[in-house]
Order: sequence, then C-alpha cells, then structure tokens
Amino acid sequence: MLVRHYNITVKGKVQRVSYRFCAHAQAIKYNLTGYVKNLHNGDVYIEVEGTEDDINQLINWCYVGSPLSQVIEVDAEENELKYFETFEIKK
Repeated sequence: MLVRHYNITVKGKVQRVSYRFCAHAQAIKYNLTGYVKNLHNGDVYIEVEGTEDDINQLINWCYVGSPLSQVIEVDAEENELKYFETFEIKK
C-alpha cells in the first residue's frame, strides 16, 4: 500500500463554518494522518498522508465542505512524505 502526501488549500467561505472540524472527521473516516489549519488570508490548509484513494475521497469532500461553507477552489499538490502519526486540528 503506497502512502502519499498532499498539500491542500481550500478557498472560499471556509472559516467560522466548522470546516476544520468537519475535515478532521473526514480524515479520521478515511484513515488519513496530517493536520488542518486556518490561514491568515481566510483559506484553510490541509497536509494529509494516506493512500491515493483515501486522499482522493478527502479532496472530493473538500469541494463540498461543511454545511455552512461555500468552497470556491481546492488546490491539491503532491509533496514529500512527513510521516504523520495522527490527524490534528491546528490553530
């Protein structure tokens, strides 16, 4: 099972709408590791590791987001593994 690492930036109305908490739940659901955090510019940033299929499930969810979010754009790019052990919500 090949593990991959992706950096994901989500743009739109994604702060103050429980986006990070919902993303955390999705990451746990798909057995992913990494973290999610808010950026100062209003975007949400996710670093995630897992199988390609599981990461794609999360990326697909990112376009939908939490019930109150309004996602405009999702940028995902593969990067080097960091070997995260858990998935965290960062401030």
